[in-house]
Amino acid sequence: MTVVYRDYARAKTGVVLGMAGWQLGIVVLAGLPILVTLQTRHWAGMVIAIVQWLIVFALTVVPVRGRSAVGWLIAVTATLVGRMFGWTRFRAKAATGSVRDPRAVDLPGVLSGVEIHDGPPRGPLMQRPAVIQHHAAKTWAMTASAVHPGIRLSEADDRARFGRGLSEMLEAVARSELVEEVMLMVRTVPEDPTERQRWIERHRSKAGPQLARRVNDELATFLARAAVRTEIFVTFVVPETRIARPAKEFGGGREGRARALYNAAEELEAHLRGGVGMSAVSWLTSPELAAACRTGWAPGDRAAITEAMSRADGDGNVDAAIPWAMAGPSGAEAQGRHYSHDAWNSVSSAILLPDKGAVMGALAPFLTPGPAERRSLLVVYPVLRQRDAQRKSAKKEWSADIGDELRRRVGSKPRAGAQRDNAQARALDGKLADGNAMTLPWAVCTTTAPRSASIAEYAHRLDTAIRGAGFSSLRMDLAQDAAFAASVVPLGVSLTRARGTL
Repeated sequence: MTVVYRDYARAKTGVVLGMAGWQLGIVVLAGLPILVTLQTRHWAGMVIAIVQWLIVFALTVVPVRGRSAVGWLIAVTATLVGRMFGWTRFRAKAATGSVRDPRAVDLPGVLSGVEIHDGPPRGPLMQRPAVIQHHAAKTWAMTASAVHPGIRLSEADDRARFGRGLSEMLEAVARSELVEEVMLMVRTVPEDPTERQRWIERHRSKAGPQLARRVNDELATFLARAAVRTEIFVTFVVPETRIARPAKEFGGGREGRARALYNAAEELEAHLRGGVGMSAVSWLTSPELAAACRTGWAPGDRAAITEAMSRADGDGNVDAAIPWAMAGPSGAEAQGRHYSHDAWNSVSSAILLPDKGAVMGALAPFLTPGPAERRSLLVVYPVLRQRDAQRKSAKKEWSADIGDELRRRVGSKPRAGAQRDNAQARALDGKLADGNAMTLPWAVCTTTAPRSASIAEYAHRLDTAIRGAGFSSLRMDLAQDAAFAASVVPLGVSLTRARGTL
């Protein structure tokens, strides 16, 4: 039997009737002139006050594509100021010949505060996984490259087991009270035959039959047109406020924080290989992470990187490592509805959960790229600590009670959606008492296409795929650069950490 996951509610609930505290305050203050004119029986002034109150209410409360009019005004003003001062344009130091340290990270926008450290040696191979420090957000992170066999051919019981494994992993993360967010990123691109051709050159026998060789080459060419390459990255983020104390037990400083992250990585890896069903999990070193970032900005560079790595295996004089000074784009510019970087354009859309629920594997249609297209999907699980979850649950239950009481007093019948949300809010406290974790998941999907193609057409195809899978999409207008950095570059950038909502 297929399991439908629908036990979720809105991540943010208003204090009264869906309004936040600041919205409620503005609406109440704007309504005071109505009471004054009513008391003085100044009927003409009361009509004017009511019209003014309706305008303020619409500008403050009524959402337009996910934001209020005030929010749009602030976003547009910030964008215009950024363009005026050149903050929305980026030019790499390597492109201008001003690189002083090749190991220094040179990335645009929200990634400008990132620094990559080599962690202490780990494991029998004495590898040094990369430790990601984000100075602006005051967080630490690690990224792993993972391999999953997929669930397309899995039975319903296996899919349900994977779902339980993910829940158990998030509950373990919540109990540790160290990791703040777990990010799962999937990037899909049309298959690049470079790696296979290099393998054939090394292993093909010269004495083989010519007919078999020709049939194999034609079959490989045909399959390469329809094949899709998938990359999976798992990133966990730890804020400085949580890691400072555990780091002291390991000697403090940067090395102490790295060792605390190693312990969290081992625990997370056990769940990924176990219940989640990952067949391989490899924590990326600094050169491997730089290559993953570079192919995120420029998908077409993967063939050259693969060729260089293949030659480096047989020739010690070939250096295939990408310096961090060249891991980003040579140039980038944030547009209103898309993001331009190097010879590519990208469009990102937020994915809204459907009211009717979703089944395991429902996100698969998002990850089917077209010719010369790359799709990327990021699913983030911000895990709340137990006391924060209980506080949020109490706020939701209080808001539900206030809303029901106000509707009862004015004689308004609650809608079916409101009844469902209130029932979920009241049942949440019992689930937390049973030991379940609270998470506020969100997802962003990005399409990347060459600049020579129409990015609007690719964006329309992405939105069509999202709607066809039963979800709703919301274009990340005026925030395309941040959405791209979060959903394509596996460096632990979040869109919710600053404001608490998408």
